Amino acid sequence: MLLSPVTDRRSPTLPDADVVAVHTLLNCLLREVSGPEQQAIVVDGHLYLRLPRRGVLLRVALRRVSLFGAHRFRGPAAERVDGGWRQVAPERLAEYVHAELSLRSGVGNDEFLGQLAASRDGIAAALALRTRPYPGADRYLESEQSLVYGHRFHPTPKARCAAYDAWDDYAPEARTAFPLRHLAVRRELVAGECATPGADALLDRLRTVPDGYRLLPVHPWQYRLLADVPRLRAAIGAGDVRDLGEGGAPFTATASVRTLYGQGAFLKFSLNVRITNCLRKNARYELAGAVALTRLLDPVLRELAARFPGTAMLREPAYRTLALPGDDALLEGFGVIVRDGLATHLPPGVTPLLAAAVADEYPTSGAHVSRLLDGAGPPEALEWWTAYLRLLLPPVLAAYFDHGVVLEPHLQNVLVGVDGAGLPRHIVFRDLEGTKLLAERHGEALAALPADVAGPLTYDARRGWDRVVYCLLVNHTAELLAALADLHPGSEPALWGRVRAVLREYADEHGCPPRLRALLAGVPLPAKANLLTRWARHADRDAGYVAVRSPLAAPGHEASLAAGAQTAAPGVRRDH
Repeated sequence: MLLSPVTDRRSPTLPDADVVAVHTLLNCLLREVSGPEQQAIVVDGHLYLRLPRRGVLLRVALRRVSLFGAHRFRGPAAERVDGGWRQVAPERLAEYVHAELSLRSGVGNDEFLGQLAASRDGIAAALALRTRPYPGADRYLESEQSLVYGHRFHPTPKARCAAYDAWDDYAPEARTAFPLRHLAVRRELVAGECATPGADALLDRLRTVPDGYRLLPVHPWQYRLLADVPRLRAAIGAGDVRDLGEGGAPFTATASVRTLYGQGAFLKFSLNVRITNCLRKNARYELAGAVALTRLLDPVLRELAARFPGTAMLREPAYRTLALPGDDALLEGFGVIVRDGLATHLPPGVTPLLAAAVADEYPTSGAHVSRLLDGAGPPEALEWWTAYLRLLLPPVLAAYFDHGVVLEPHLQNVLVGVDGAGLPRHIVFRDLEGTKLLAERHGEALAALPADVAGPLTYDARRGWDRVVYCLLVNHTAELLAALADLHPGSEPALWGRVRAVLREYADEHGCPPRLRALLAGVPLPAKANLLTRWARHADRDAGYVAVRSPLAAPGHEASLAAGAQTAAPGVRRDH
């Protein structure tokens, strides 16, 4: 039976910010630095990890060893000192990593230590905010606001660069809902676009404005950040913009912070706040690109929904912003994207839950998979998992192979719809910002768009495939699989077996293109290098990947490969 977060008050003991900050940094080191350099090993229930350039050996206890190398850690980490082990604080570990990466790359990063400290402080603040009672009975919104730790393979998952005094008012972890700020803007100074007529009508219904003006809703935090910009003050003084203040129905902060839910739809605002790695702002090309993709993808998404029942994608059919002549900063700063609501995409009796909350390492909400399964045994968990995979995997693969569309189904971009028994019945994808088109498949459509819009919408086939595999398998599937394996230690091989089986089902039914064949053969999987990207100060769109060992090869694969090599050996030429 699906448990209500309102009536189910089981509050697990959660690790503190210091422990999680250390674990997160160790995850990144293992995946991106020490692991690839063969400087990590599991022995007697501990992970030993060396920073060879800095000359530091670290140790942390394991509560579960992962086939995928994404182990679960337990308790504080320690460093080897004078023949013994001494607990290492997050600040000291951060300094070791800073030194190792400086020596490894030959360059420094004067932001890095501050960002690590800010992330640790962000986790501590999120944990403190959990003492606030959840204000409503909405399971979906509770799941959006439950991510107190963030991405466990990102070195700064809760870092933010802004006025901290505003965070508690607007952060999802604070379980916030608040009214929007409203501006009335002269019609000739409003820029916007709609994929279909009236797609932005929701905005006009939020507040009445004087004749000759149109309503522009603004995130109240963003207004605070931009209120003193001289061009805005001048426009208000001239009457071109009227500040109507805050009011109207409250909107709820979702996991992305700047995307708010209310009045049956999502509004994605600009927010001049750097969160994790990026300034969260709707660039001009992103505003136009959202509407362009909504138009271009409509037939593709309709075909996928018909072919894979239980699949939906939230469109982004409109944007609106302030267009003072020659001022891109305010145009981007006040840009708002309208995204579909959920009501038209989910059948009655199905409750949407944020996949990141379902897959969280620790059960921080009623959406967690442990609550959905509610004590079910391994066979039931395996069947739940199979149903989930059959909803998630095929439409993403079909979008890539059949339509040349790269979806971005990482955990924060997917909602899973569950029935009253907690069984997965529906998958909803969202956020067109990460959706891309393969240039070789959509050349004509891309050529019809302005170059500054078409460029960011485009991937080549290899880059697109890396993104699909990372988001679908490494970020999403592997993390939810890990949460299931935590419930039933020893089940990980069977859980990966089901992943392989569902991939094989798709391959058998829809052909087996070479990239999918290689995936099933167990070639390494691309994992986004969040630590190295942050160190190099690259934008997320320029992030690289590291290869991680795949658990997808069929059982006996290595023995079969060895036997085949021995059979083939006599025919190998040895004269060169």
